[in-house]
Amino acid sequence: MSDSRLTLHELEAVLAVARRASFRRAAIDLNVSTTALSSTIAKLEMTLQTRLFNRTTRSVSLTESGRRYLEQVGPTLQALRGALETVRSHNAEPAGVIRINAFASAARTALMPLVLEFAARYPRVQINLVTEERLMDIVAEGFDLGVRASSLIPGDMIAISLGQTQRYAVVGTAKYFAEHGMPQTPADLKQHECLRIRLPNGAIYPWYFEHAGEVLRVDVEGQFTVDEPSVAKAIVQANVALGLFLEQEVQAEIDAGNLLRVLQNWTPPRDDLCLYYPSRSNPSASLKAFTDLARENLQRCPHHR
Repeated sequence: MSDSRLTLHELEAVLAVARRASFRRAAIDLNVSTTALSSTIAKLEMTLQTRLFNRTTRSVSLTESGRRYLEQVGPTLQALRGALETVRSHNAEPAGVIRINAFASAARTALMPLVLEFAARYPRVQINLVTEERLMDIVAEGFDLGVRASSLIPGDMIAISLGQTQRYAVVGTAKYFAEHGMPQTPADLKQHECLRIRLPNGAIYPWYFEHAGEVLRVDVEGQFTVDEPSVAKAIVQANVALGLFLEQEVQAEIDAGNLLRVLQNWTPPRDDLCLYYPSRSNPSASLKAFTDLARENLQRCPHHR
């Protein structure tokens, strides 16, 4: 008869593989070898007497049993992590691991100053930052904190503004505009080569604009479809298309004059970027220290005084 005892290590392994849909990427997240991770999952499947993952040479996906198991285990594991961190760090300097999920542009701009200041203050805390564009349930997928626009945060979460509003910018190079002219209204974009943005679910993101209460949706046309901001920026800087970016992604190029901004009156500020996390009666010392620092930084932000 197989041993029915399950370890926290095994449960963490299931969450990581399910989240990354890859043994290799999950092993990197967990700082173990792919072989060791595969062995851990195989051992757990033997213990449970059921297969948790469908494996092919190209993909890894949860079985129906694995999906049900994850739905049950995810919140319980998060609560167990919190309890362990609370016990370990009681009356002690913050230590352990904080897991944060954010989309890439938020991680690079709004989040990194906070993370670096926290790391300097609390060198015993490891920060595991995962960047991806899809929306997710941070509790079910094993994260302590997430970053999203305020309007996308579930109502049962605690949110702390990062002091940065989201605003989109339509940009192109001086050479592009010299050859093709500058659009004066969103409707003019139909006459321009525009980068199409592919979302994580495969859909193409429409360009939205707003002015004096009027909201417009433009399904732009163009030769290029991309899903990564740095690739999009490289194409725009090659003088062949206009691009739509979060303002913070291209502010440095705008300031330097390398990119010119158009339709600014049609791209007003949108929601704040926020750090968010589930309400807990006993947060770990590390999590409390991180959220306290986020609130402290917010008080320093002139926009929120």
